[in-house]
Amino acid sequence: MIKSWMIIGGVAFLVALGSNLITPSDIQWFRHLQRPRWLTFEAAIPLIWTVIFICGAWSAYIIWEQNPGTGLTWIMMFLYLLLEIFTIAYTPVMFRFRSLTIGTILGSTGFMICLLVTFAVLSVSVWAALLLVPYLLWSPIGTYTTWEMIRLNPQDA
Repeated sequence: MIKSWMIIGGVAFLVALGSNLITPSDIQWFRHLQRPRWLTFEAAIPLIWTVIFICGAWSAYIIWEQNPGTGLTWIMMFLYLLLEIFTIAYTPVMFRFRSLTIGTILGSTGFMICLLVTFAVLSVSVWAALLLVPYLLWSPIGTYTTWEMIRLNPQDA
C-alpha cells in the first residue's frame, strides 16, 4: 500500500521539477545581475529551500494524517500545492521574463499564501503550523533580496 507521505513527497518532487524549466541564457542573465553587498550566503540558498520544502511536506503529511480524505483536508492539500507552485514558479518565471519585479511579486504572493496556509492548519495541528515558520521567516528575506536587486539592476526591473 502506498503511504500518504510517499504521495505528498512525490507530488512535491514533481512540482519541484518545474524549477528546471530554465535555459542557459536565463542562468546567464541572472548571473550577471548585481547583488547587494550583504548577500554573502547565496551558496546556502538551495540548502535553505530544501529544508523549507521538507518542512512544508512534513506539515502537509501531518494535516493529511489528522483527517485523511475529508473535504477540508483536500482544500488544505490544495493550498499546500498552490504554495509550492508559486514558490517553484519564482525562478523559471522571473528568469524567462527577465524581470526582478515579477520575482518580487511571486515571492510576496508565496509569503501571503504561506501565511494563509499557516493560519488554516493551526486549528488542526500546531506542529503543522510550526513547520511552516521556516518559510515565513525565509521568504521575506528572499523577496527583499530580489526587491533590493531591482535598485541595483533597474534595467532588469
